[in-house]
Amino acid sequence: MNSILNRMSPTITNMIRMDHTHVVSAFHQYQRDTPERVKKGLADNICLALEVHAQLEEEIFYPAMREVAPGDEALEKSKPEHDEMRSLIARLRALQPHDAAFDQTVFDLMRTVLHHVADEETQILPKAERLLAGQLSEMGARMTRRRLQLIGPRSGELAGSMARSMSSGTLLAAAGALAAAGGLLLARRTHGANDESWHSQHAGR
Repeated sequence: MNSILNRMSPTITNMIRMDHTHVVSAFHQYQRDTPERVKKGLADNICLALEVHAQLEEEIFYPAMREVAPGDEALEKSKPEHDEMRSLIARLRALQPHDAAFDQTVFDLMRTVLHHVADEETQILPKAERLLAGQLSEMGARMTRRRLQLIGPRSGELAGSMARSMSSGTLLAAAGALAAAGGLLLARRTHGANDESWHSQHAGR
């Protein structure tokens, strides 16, 4: 299992970039006039993704970076920025989308995250790729294993937030795609059954 993860996992730096892309994309979908159900789903998804991402970085990535770049200014700012995110996440989790402070708290969190992402992607990750080049794949596999451990107990929370974060139009499109796929599968099965019937009827001729 470990050897498979080592081969299939992205490097730790690319995994961190993918986490950033996911969260920033969710922020871009959030608007003041977004339906409350979708707002709640997006906010919950963002909060969960950030909580897991921050813990993974603090357990695996930052300790390795401190060994090879002790006293790095951008790295030293990262943990306090995570703490600020956690404070905003706690505030957001205590609110509902109809609360006056909900939108502003999401936007405050977005600003904090974007600043943090900019520092990591322009300074910390390129430095990691220079100083930890031989370890990045193994660290990526470690992060994958730890992510599965962290997400597992919260899989229901993740599924619920993902479902709520989809707009009604997206849900209809997904339902339509599923229906079309189901119809295609049924047609293939019917066609296959007809072919078998034809062959059985004509096999002796």
